[in-house]
Amino acid sequence: MAETSRRRAGGTDVARLAGVSQKTVSRVFNDEPSVTEETRERVLAAARQLGYRPNGAARALLTGRHYRIGVVSLGTAHFGPSSLLVALERAARRISYSLSVANSFEEDATGLKAAVDNLLVQGVDAIILSEPVDDEGGEALVIDVPVLTLGATPVVHAPTVLSVRAAEGGDAAAEVTRYLLGLGHRTVHHIAGPSRWWAARERRQNWHDTLAAAGAVVPPELTGDWTARSGYEQGLVLARDPEVTAIFAANDEMAIGVIHALHETGRDVPGDVSVVGFDDIPIAAHVWPSLTTVGSDNAELAEVGLRYLTDFLNDPGHVPPAPPKHVHQMVIRNSTARPSP
Repeated sequence: MAETSRRRAGGTDVARLAGVSQKTVSRVFNDEPSVTEETRERVLAAARQLGYRPNGAARALLTGRHYRIGVVSLGTAHFGPSSLLVALERAARRISYSLSVANSFEEDATGLKAAVDNLLVQGVDAIILSEPVDDEGGEALVIDVPVLTLGATPVVHAPTVLSVRAAEGGDAAAEVTRYLLGLGHRTVHHIAGPSRWWAARERRQNWHDTLAAAGAVVPPELTGDWTARSGYEQGLVLARDPEVTAIFAANDEMAIGVIHALHETGRDVPGDVSVVGFDDIPIAAHVWPSLTTVGSDNAELAEVGLRYLTDFLNDPGHVPPAPPKHVHQMVIRNSTARPSP
């Protein structure tokens, strides 16, 4: 009778093909540091050739670890959070970890705590807060596994809290504000994101502090909800004020809405008003005028953050040195210029 199924490849098969011991195969798939890069690549190549996948349940029994990381993300299609989540998934696969994702939704006042609780009952080795928002009341989160935060963070009580943050002294919102002042604008108006988002608060605070440090007037900020429609609506408000010559929106979608409102009311961009966004979404280079914005390499952020976290999980008695701070970069396009005389 013809054989209808083949035996699934095991760790011993990978070891034989790669010319290493079975213990070395285990070290590679447990992401232990005591393996040379050449050996690691040889083992992974053999595993791919054989179609080998480590048995997660067996690994958990042997090591007491799940090799699963929980990610608290936001239930949103906005570019920043969604692209970061995809980058984390790709980075985790490369080091043989799996991700469990729980969303916290903006309309849910206790969504962050509920998302964390959902992950903990699944069995995870650590939790990543990828785009933190506050729950109603702003109470501290209590989490009984290590936590990695990407960016600004709420108060967290956990055995270990690791963080990957933006570069000191080069904060993107401050850089945007200094750039517009440097063009000659007397002040910069800001359309902030929702106040529950820590990223929105951080951008607003750095915009405010940079204007104050420069001795410029700090106008009252307006608030949107990250959508182009909210940017359009707040843009109509700002378009009525002839003194407005520079607008910094907390994300690109709102900035594009602002440009729409300015065009509709007869104000030229950038001749009358300069506009800057944040995130460098793919369409930002193709609106008219093309949008000056702030880019962030989410693939690098995910790679650096996960490596930092797994280095700690492999050796919990030693917190590794913090990785280089994540750097945002301004992308200068056609939506900004010196103010008209």
